[in-house]
Order: sequence, then C-alpha cells, then structure tokens
Amino acid sequence: MKKIFVDGQEGTTGLKIHEYLSKRTDIEILKIDPEKRKDPVERAKYLNESDISFLCLPDEGSRESVSLVKNNNTCIIDASTAFRTNPEWTYGLPEMNKNQRERISKSKRICVPGCHATGFISIVYPLVSSGIINPDYPLVCSSITGYSGGGKKLIAKFEDIEKDKDYTNTPRHYALLANHKHLPEMKSITGLAHYPAFTPIIGNFYKGMVVNVCLFPRLMNKKMNTADIREFYKEYYDGEMFIDVKPFADEKILKDGFLDPIECNGTNRLEFAVYGNDEQIKIMTRFDNLGKGASGAAVQNMNIVLGSPEDTGLVR
Repeated sequence: MKKIFVDGQEGTTGLKIHEYLSKRTDIEILKIDPEKRKDPVERAKYLNESDISFLCLPDEGSRESVSLVKNNNTCIIDASTAFRTNPEWTYGLPEMNKNQRERISKSKRICVPGCHATGFISIVYPLVSSGIINPDYPLVCSSITGYSGGGKKLIAKFEDIEKDKDYTNTPRHYALLANHKHLPEMKSITGLAHYPAFTPIIGNFYKGMVVNVCLFPRLMNKKMNTADIREFYKEYYDGEMFIDVKPFADEKILKDGFLDPIECNGTNRLEFAVYGNDEQIKIMTRFDNLGKGASGAAVQNMNIVLGSPEDTGLVR
C-alpha cells in the first residue's frame, strides 16, 4: 500500500485533498502532528517516508519542501505556482495532449495547473498546437471564479462581512496591472508569443468558475465557424472521461439564458461550451475551481502515477 503525505494540510487545497483521500482504502495517509506541521525536520521525515507527497503551500514553502527530499523515489505533486514553468517538472494536465498522461505517469515532479490556467490552456493549447491560430494571436480571456480560490483570508472576508464594514461581497475584478500569477504558465504551456489580455473576477459564490476566450474568425489560420470549432474540440478531447464538450450553442446548459459557473461543483468534470456568430466565437470552460482546478486535479495526477483508474475517488 502506497504512503501518501500532504504537506500543508491546513489550507483550502490541502483540506480538500484530505477529504478525497480519507474515503480511500487503497492508500495509507501519513499524518503529521499538527503542532509540528511547520517544523522542517518533522516535515522532512514524512516527505522522505512517503511514496507521493502533495505540496499545498505558498511558493517558498514548496521550494523548501522539495529541498528536504533526499531520495529518488518520492513523487512530488505540487499545487503552488513555484514550478509550473520549470522544464524539469511535468505539467499536470493529462488531457492537454496525447503524450502528457504518459509523461505524468513516469514523473517524480509534477505541478498542478492553476485554476484559471486549467480553463485557458484547455481552450488555447489545442488551437495553437493544431495551427488554427498563430502563437502571436492577440488573445483576450476573462474568468470568473468562486472566492474560495483566494484562500482562507478571502473566504473569511466574503463570509463574515459584518467584521469589515468597508468590505462588500460583490463580484470584483482584480490583477488589474496584468500581473496575475497564472499568466506565466498560460503563456509558456500554450506556446504563445505574448501574454493574453487576461481579466480575472472573484464572484460572490464559494466555488465554481467559467473561463472565456474569444476568437475572431478573420484572424484565424483556418476558415472555421462556431460549429466547426465545437466539432474540433469534440474530436480533440474524444475519450477523455473528465472533459465534456457540449453541443454547439446548447440551450440546455443555460438557466434563463445564463451560464451558471457552479454547475460542475463537486466533480472533476470540465465542460466546454461554444457560442457566438460569424464575427466572434466564444469558447467557455466550466469547472469546480477546487476540483479540476486544484485538489481534484492533484488526485487525478496521483491516480495516474499509482496506475489506478483515473477516476478513483473522483466524481465525473
């Protein structure tokens, strides 16, 4: 039975990973004394004893944890941004291309994609790699996510505004200086020549998200309309258990004409929705920012490393 350790078990991602793992009987969870969870000596002990360790820490904490591993056997699955553009690490998005799953299965250093990046890369990587758009295409992306993506402090602000009379729980744009921490991986992993114009938004709901990318057919390398684009994604992700490409302009997934960002909550599913007209094509991905956008993706990567069925412990 493989030994699993979560370094950073008190954070939002770590708690959710523990929730997934606690229901399983095929692994042994190593549990550190809560009072020693920040002790590097104690952490090193568990990191080196484990077969797989999840890192659910700030970037500097993740780098420290990696430096504490003194063997060649422990597989690290890191949920921070510390290593996502490091070529020595494997990007943990199995559906990205036909070879990524095998790379993950053989890797000892895996980085979990960021939530906004997961939606963006799922849309853009196939377009660039298939030559539908050039790497220098001027991409515009907006993304709305639940406030759980901001961690414990932001969760507290949204859920107990009485403690802060100047704080309102309305949706809000952020990273206005085009410096969002997911941008480097969004550019690097897709092979883009430039950063996209990216606008993230925190919504007044706990979890769930929708990432939207707009294409202009006049700037594309191939003559494709909205229905063609939908068929392209349907073929590209054929057979992927966690990706569901909805029919073009599907009214069934809308509520009174609105696309609800919370419909995939509690699952590891990522849905594609394609809308638009002859002038512009809107491609949207919808998923749980704590599921496929974080902890669920981490567990999916663990399953691949273990050789377990990929959906073990996960909801499609």
